[in-house]
Amino acid sequence: MPNASTAHLRLETALEDWAGSDAGRAAVAGTIVAVAAAGRRIAALVRRGAIDGGLAAVTRASTTGDDQKALDVAANAALIEALAAAPVAAFCSEEMDTAVALRSGAPVVVAVDPLDGSSNIDTNVSVGTIFSILPAVAEGDAFLQPGHRQLAAGYLLYGPQCSLVVSVGDGTDIYTLDPDSDAFVQTARRVRVPERTAEFAINASNYRHWDAAPRAYVDECLAGATGPRGRDFNMRWIASMVAEAHRILTRGGIYLYPGDARRGYETGRLRLVYEANPIGMLVEQAGGACTTGEARMLDVVPTGLHQRVPLVFGSAHEVEHVGRLHREPASSVHRAPLFNHRGLLRA
Repeated sequence: MPNASTAHLRLETALEDWAGSDAGRAAVAGTIVAVAAAGRRIAALVRRGAIDGGLAAVTRASTTGDDQKALDVAANAALIEALAAAPVAAFCSEEMDTAVALRSGAPVVVAVDPLDGSSNIDTNVSVGTIFSILPAVAEGDAFLQPGHRQLAAGYLLYGPQCSLVVSVGDGTDIYTLDPDSDAFVQTARRVRVPERTAEFAINASNYRHWDAAPRAYVDECLAGATGPRGRDFNMRWIASMVAEAHRILTRGGIYLYPGDARRGYETGRLRLVYEANPIGMLVEQAGGACTTGEARMLDVVPTGLHQRVPLVFGSAHEVEHVGRLHREPASSVHRAPLFNHRGLLRA
């Protein structure tokens, strides 16, 4: 629920108060404000939808192997334009092969997924922008720092409301775009992910490709009150990680996208630098957990801009349970009816 005492606090004011006279914080604050400005433009494009036509049209396969949509390209361009005027040394994106230099000597770099969930553009389902802000470093690739070195992270969610969720390392806050003032105003401060949950999100169509641990977890959940967990679970899947993350931050839950046996998906589908790490920071700052299934996400050292990684995040108790299934495979797992040898999907 919104906090009445902060409901009208503007993003810029909150960031100015946080930054104070600290030049490093001021650079981070200015960068977040620039991302928010780009988000307003992207939100306006999303709202127009089919009026402008062709936003879901495939332009080419991106460097990461996904189909690049017209709206992906427009979102990327809006972010580059906004960040070029901010104290940002370099910018990397899912939509570009390599990073680009912006402002020499600036103190931060920014990694983004300009439009997460773009397969949903033509179905009017929520999509979003994910961003990570890292310190510029004198040696090595600034983008290949582990996630615990992030200075700030966040996402914009373009749905019935446009939300900006951000952390500067002091909790996770939610801002909502006020359609009357066109300002982002704080609607929740230091949100907390409930430790326990009865909801899980996973693309169950890939069940046959998973290793034992994710299969065991889903089997336990589907077994419900009569299974080893002793309670019923609901399964969700939106195919927009930002939308899944927002639901989890709002009411709890767990999201899983494990690696699997499909060619190219052995280490998962999501990208470490500009998807998993920023979500990891937001969730941890809200009291949740984010892992590869076996290790803390924010401790993974990237080896490439577009590196894929298995991703599990959400309510801490459930994330830890998934980790336990990786560490201690059960000798016998309760098989849920949907997935047993007589069910619709064969193991």
